[in-house]
Amino acid sequence: MRLHLLALNPTDSVTLGFLPAAARLGLDVTLLTDQPVAHRRAYEQSVADGGKLPELSVLGCDVTDFREVIARISALGPAARPDAVLTNSDHLQPQAALAAAYFGLPGKDWRAALDTKNKALLRRRLAEAGAATGADPVRSVELGPVDEPERLPARLKEAGLPYPCVVKPREGVASEDVTLAEDAAALVRHCHDIRARRPGASLVVEEYLDGELHTLDTLGDGSTLHVLGSFRTRLSPLPHFIEERLDLLPEPPRPHTEQVLAQLRALGVGFGVCHTEYVAQGDRARLIEVNYRAIGDQCDIALADVLGIPLFEHVLRTHLGEPLPADLGARPDGRLRVEYVCADRGGTLEKAPPASDTECDGVRLVYRPLRGTGEAHPLHGTNRDYLGVIRATGTDQGRIDQAIEAFLAAQRWEIMS
Repeated sequence: MRLHLLALNPTDSVTLGFLPAAARLGLDVTLLTDQPVAHRRAYEQSVADGGKLPELSVLGCDVTDFREVIARISALGPAARPDAVLTNSDHLQPQAALAAAYFGLPGKDWRAALDTKNKALLRRRLAEAGAATGADPVRSVELGPVDEPERLPARLKEAGLPYPCVVKPREGVASEDVTLAEDAAALVRHCHDIRARRPGASLVVEEYLDGELHTLDTLGDGSTLHVLGSFRTRLSPLPHFIEERLDLLPEPPRPHTEQVLAQLRALGVGFGVCHTEYVAQGDRARLIEVNYRAIGDQCDIALADVLGIPLFEHVLRTHLGEPLPADLGARPDGRLRVEYVCADRGGTLEKAPPASDTECDGVRLVYRPLRGTGEAHPLHGTNRDYLGVIRATGTDQGRIDQAIEAFLAAQRWEIMS
């Protein structure tokens, strides 16, 4: 059986998650990407590091255009006809869904894929479904590509949207250019700043949701929908929204979980894996965004490990048309903390610890560098500032916390400006 995988830049979810899972399932894999050289390099490095990956055919393609994706796959001929088409990229969910539909394969509803990718559509769909789901819609205003930022303060007043508010690219990811605006002047300034980096970008301004940030991670086959887990997330100091730490909760919070699931159903989300972020305000779950893919930044790898389930294989089997089991067999006592080491300034990384795997007192601690020594980078205010990721798993949260704190105290990351 053949899997066609769409990707932009290489990610750990693909190289360390989906490709090894495809090898375990015996799948032939064709990877379509606009960055073939980078993916071949990542593939070769993973194999050199001992990764067990499938034979991989890497094809150059404008994967942002669903017409090019369909044409490229079709040109391969009947012998290379796909049995599954999928992606784990935020940017490519509608394209993969449309390609799967074209070839008559299982996949996500392209409308749901588009609605979750486009933050303005997401807000409108959730507002329309508000009464049916019992949700509390988040007020928002969209700034089109030719709209003037100076008109925004009046529009916010009309919409009853108070300050502070959050401005973000309509189709952005990874908290890039997501900023808190304290007043009208700051809002206009931030919009111009974003437009300078993203000419013609559509923006969304929405209500700032103050409260504890949670996730709900799900896996479905279009009929059965499993809750994989819920994380509590710690963010960087405002005005940016960088995820610095995630703790897997012992069980998904109630009644928030039911509210989030109701909103996902209203969006038509329920096929494959999904990572939803929401703010808990009392007994209300107020959605920030729905990422119709795995959680990423190595949290998906750690989640599969702590639950003791073949998560990536389940996702692949779902796209191959196989139903999910009624019970995933996840262990209930696992605990997980993921901590990101973030740069606090731009410059060259001069010193950092190497990759390591240790186990002590029932805690497995894995550290992986995300930036090499000698590399120079500006300060981005996004997850591109991550220097490394620490994943600690076990059954005792206190020991997990102690292990991470001890690791952080013993290591040094030095940046020369």
